[in-house]
Amino acid sequence: MGVIRKSITFTEQQDAFVKSLIEQGFYTNDSEYIRDIIRKDQDRRKLIVDLNEALTEGLESGPTDATIDDIWQEAINEHHGGK
Repeated sequence: MGVIRKSITFTEQQDAFVKSLIEQGFYTNDSEYIRDIIRKDQDRRKLIVDLNEALTEGLESGPTDATIDDIWQEAINEHHGGK
């Protein structure tokens, strides 16, 4: 994977915050912190997309005759791998 250099600008407060994280040992440098933020944002956005897809699928599937107990049991079974 190639590396691309970017130049970004922080406020003094933001720079102090990032430096404090580095001093506390959370990150080794500014770039590591920024990459971590981007990874977390990508993960969060994927969760939102997945949730929207699940909601759309649910809405498009229409109503069900299943009871609340049936739905809970199905969810429990799926969570436990069908056991």
